Amino acid sequence: MAKHDNLTILGAKVAGPTDYDPSVLEAFDNAHQDRDYLVTLRCPEFTTLCPITGQPDFGTLLINYIPNVRMVESKSLKLYLFGFRNHGDFHEDVTNIIMNDLIELMDPKYIEIKGLFVPRGGIAIHPFANWANPKFGYGQKAAERLFDQLGDLGSADNMR
Repeated sequence: MAKHDNLTILGAKVAGPTDYDPSVLEAFDNAHQDRDYLVTLRCPEFTTLCPITGQPDFGTLLINYIPNVRMVESKSLKLYLFGFRNHGDFHEDVTNIIMNDLIELMDPKYIEIKGLFVPRGGIAIHPFANWANPKFGYGQKAAERLFDQLGDLGSADNMR
């Protein structure tokens, strides 16, 4: 079996899902398991629906993770995120759902997701969720990163 034979979506013409579907996500083996490094995925065209009004919500998702054995394949992630375009959940829920699905897929050493949603009704919502795998000792860093967000969101520069 070739190194990436398990990837079925990459290179194939695939219709995007019409609703939330975590089974679209695919992973591949981390070729550099001997070191810790950070992977950043920036998704500037994320859309989802308000579960009450059905109105679209637009935002940027920032996904940072320290891989363990497996990594998320980016095209499958893109198709997975497309599935939220017709899915209704609050911003906080979407952020946590995506993080939980990525944890289940990859079992990373550390992961964090920040949603930078466009204001509606004059209020911007920026949920942040993170998780540290207890086997790798990033628990303190996860707690620090969580509370670092208070400073990031409270500055006048971020209120524009």
